[in-house]
Amino acid sequence: MAELKHLAHASLRGKLREQVDMRKHTSWRAGGVAERMYQPADMDDLLVFLRSIPDGEPLYVVGLGSNLLVRDGGLRGTALVLHGALNKLHLEIDGSVYAEAGVPGAKLARFAALHDLSGAAFFAGIPGTLGGMLAMNAGCYGSETWERVLKVMTVNRHGEVHVRSAADYEIGYRQVALRAACEEWFIAAWLTFAVGSGDNERQEIKTLLSKRITSQPLNLPNAGSVFRNPPGDYAARLIDQCGLKGRRIGNAQVSEKHTNFIVNVGNASASDIEQLIGEVQEVVLDKTGIKLHPEVRIIGEYVNHE
Repeated sequence: MAELKHLAHASLRGKLREQVDMRKHTSWRAGGVAERMYQPADMDDLLVFLRSIPDGEPLYVVGLGSNLLVRDGGLRGTALVLHGALNKLHLEIDGSVYAEAGVPGAKLARFAALHDLSGAAFFAGIPGTLGGMLAMNAGCYGSETWERVLKVMTVNRHGEVHVRSAADYEIGYRQVALRAACEEWFIAAWLTFAVGSGDNERQEIKTLLSKRITSQPLNLPNAGSVFRNPPGDYAARLIDQCGLKGRRIGNAQVSEKHTNFIVNVGNASASDIEQLIGEVQEVVLDKTGIKLHPEVRIIGEYVNHE
């Protein structure tokens, strides 16, 4: 798009690239090519970019790509990469923690421990950035992101910034929706934690990471838990019960270590992964009557074989 090429030479300070292989930007290491990718220099630069792009330009916000599948046909439009850009993290005067959307969960957990704050250790077990964690109410080991949110900062595609409270959202298990539906993205949040012991918090982080290493297939490309747990049950238990452990399509496989993970055992295509997700859903529904809902985000175009 000519307008975007022009922007690269205008007032923007970030990096605008074309034909970017999204395999390098997703933890599944699969998927197609984005027409464009923009990594802003900081929040001000992001706002300038959003205020400058054409109205019809499709936009996709990408964090660490740890909960994302980009189809093999790639992305039409621009992928906005916020990690490494929106990375400010500091204590406010009232004791709350201000964190921008590109801050990784592990960094947030360590920051809280450094300042003797309690209740942030679980963030270390989430392989993503705060923006994605806010968007899906990510959690693990009995804790969820929005339990810690005081307020959030969002931006729309026109670069208009809003500060919103939790009351503006319908918040549930692994899902968050703005009550007044409109397209906005999280760019920062103010989080609250109890005063505690940094030493205790650091030990809790070590304990949680040890559990993660023991129970999850971290040696192979994956996107974390693929499905939400249904009420009163666990997706992994149902998948295992249905005999799907190790089930494989192409080079995508239901992990033998944790059956709510799908791993890339060697150059899997996004189509392999998406087909396996669908097969798991079908088999579990057929055998148990329970429909599993993906918590991973699937975007992009199918490959056109015509």
